[in-house]
Amino acid sequence: MSDVFDVITMGRVGVDFYPTTPGPLADVQFFEKFLGGSPTNVAVAAARLGHSAALITRTGADPFGDFVRQALRGYGVSEKFVWALEGFQTPVTFCEVFPPDYFPIYFYRAPKAPDLEIFPSDLDLETIRSARLFWATVSGLSVEPSRAATMTALAARARRHPTVLDLDFRPTFWSSADTARSATREALTHASVAVGNIAEVEMAVDSTDPDVAADRLLELGLELAVIKRGPDGVLAKSHGERVEVAPVEVEVVNGLGAGDAFGGALCHGVLAGWGLEKTVSFANAAGAIVASRLACSAAMPSVNEIDAAMEGTTRAK
Repeated sequence: MSDVFDVITMGRVGVDFYPTTPGPLADVQFFEKFLGGSPTNVAVAAARLGHSAALITRTGADPFGDFVRQALRGYGVSEKFVWALEGFQTPVTFCEVFPPDYFPIYFYRAPKAPDLEIFPSDLDLETIRSARLFWATVSGLSVEPSRAATMTALAARARRHPTVLDLDFRPTFWSSADTARSATREALTHASVAVGNIAEVEMAVDSTDPDVAADRLLELGLELAVIKRGPDGVLAKSHGERVEVAPVEVEVVNGLGAGDAFGGALCHGVLAGWGLEKTVSFANAAGAIVASRLACSAAMPSVNEIDAAMEGTTRAK
């Protein structure tokens, strides 16, 4: 019998180096090292909230790959499907920190990242089908064989809810926006939930209007569309409900991990069967907490921390 996980995520992994002081990288002297990669962080966030979580990815057969597996174990995420690949280097990522709203990010993934060398034959489809929630990303569609593997995993779910596609559009990973849109539209036919920011939904459905974009996503057969609008909060729509949640006011330290914390908390609310407003409010608070911290994976909040942040917001109103 295969393991049954609450949450399985698939795709990008690496090691993040974040500067300990704001400013351009040319002037930075010291960095802190963290586990990174959007679907990796979502798995960590879900585990932090009490869920059994697993990650499907590849690392290089190198010390940074060892660090990835060590960190996953420390965060309670299964490394059963994390394979080391000879001849490849585990990716590293650097960012610049210019609070409150400018955080340039630099990916070192050339000539090819090992997490893009996942083949359909590598996948345990029974485990993917049986997971309570499966989370894939648009980044995983950017090149072969990862594209075929991601599509195979999504198709194996047979649109079982919740099957999430994180729109996670990184233009530097793609040859063109049109290619990204085509692959994304195909992947959306297998998903029940789509999550993205304004630029990402524009890539997917050609609209920067949150309501229009959400409607177009639902018209593709999804059950839930979640649009992250940064300082304007979050819009979420199902076929019978529309919810807007205002942003949580925090002093931003590093905004890069907020979306992944949001994702892990969204998983928590959906799996708990909460209503849409409670789910999105919880996810929104989780994202704000991480935006107020330097790290991504290491900063993922607990249920008690998120509840306290939500209570503080309610009292402030």
